[in-house]
Amino acid sequence: MEFLAGGRAEVRITHADVGKRVSVRRLTGAGSEGPAFTDAVGVLTSWNDGVLSITRREGECVRIEESTLVAAKVVPAAPARRKVPAATVRELQTIAARSWPAIETERLGEWTLRAAVQELPGGAAAGKREGFTRRANSALPLGDPGLPLDEALARTARWYADRGLPALVTVATGRADSDERLDEVLAARGWTAEAHTSVRIAALAPLADTGADTADVQLSRQPDADWLTLYNRAGTPTPEARAVLTGGPSVWFARVPTPGGGTAAIGRLVVDGRWAGFAAVETAPDLRRQGLASRVMAALAGRALQEGASAAYLQVERDNAGALALYDGMGFVEHHGYHYRRGPAGGGVDA
Repeated sequence: MEFLAGGRAEVRITHADVGKRVSVRRLTGAGSEGPAFTDAVGVLTSWNDGVLSITRREGECVRIEESTLVAAKVVPAAPARRKVPAATVRELQTIAARSWPAIETERLGEWTLRAAVQELPGGAAAGKREGFTRRANSALPLGDPGLPLDEALARTARWYADRGLPALVTVATGRADSDERLDEVLAARGWTAEAHTSVRIAALAPLADTGADTADVQLSRQPDADWLTLYNRAGTPTPEARAVLTGGPSVWFARVPTPGGGTAAIGRLVVDGRWAGFAAVETAPDLRRQGLASRVMAALAGRALQEGASAAYLQVERDNAGALALYDGMGFVEHHGYHYRRGPAGGGVDA
């Protein structure tokens, strides 16, 4: 890896390069043959209090003390691919989980129990506790739970009951490496299916190269009050909701303002290695069918390309015909599906 300029190693990045793909070399110690160095390449996702965070292509986050840097530079993103990417179900499940992180997790073998319990503020619901979204409050089974299944399900039910939540398990379907057998077993044990969802993927470059006018699409690292107002799940956002929304390796929020100062459309992006995950694409009801969602997607896709991503994914419920048609038109194709299995009432399963 070549860092030299005029025969000298240089640190040629600044705080202004956050969000760009960088290559860095750091001092990691000294041995009998001299200093030891380690190199890292990835997206510079933050630089705070003397610590750099770099997200590698495979999603690993590396934290580097600024004082250990000996060389660094911005590097071009890898050439954007225009073909639909190849991926396994497990890869996409893992990436999607990182993009919508729970507040609390616990491992059960290769399962992950996830919870994001929030206390609702104000009004008739004041003091009520509930989970913020099913995705952040469901078990993610990515293999063997390390226990006989009935024991694992009982442990899962107790874990959620202790938090005042129903027991939910995310079940992927539609591929050879998905959870078809687990789905059958849960159904036989009385776990009911809900919220059937399509996971769709596409090449990233064509999403940015649509010719859509993105000049007025505002991108930021945090959702402002106007963004949250249009986001239909947040209401008055709790700290837990904000933590989930802003969690992930490299998170961006898009907003299209109206001439009167309101919000016409929003979207959320998480860049994680080669993957760009799109979510919360919403348009104000009275401004739909004007191409606003396409402009939001194009702006976010452009941002993801700059960070080195090449593939896109999103999740949309199967009964959302409008969104399915929109994403079909953008070139997204179904990769697999998933739904939730809810534990049977009684037995300490439901809150």
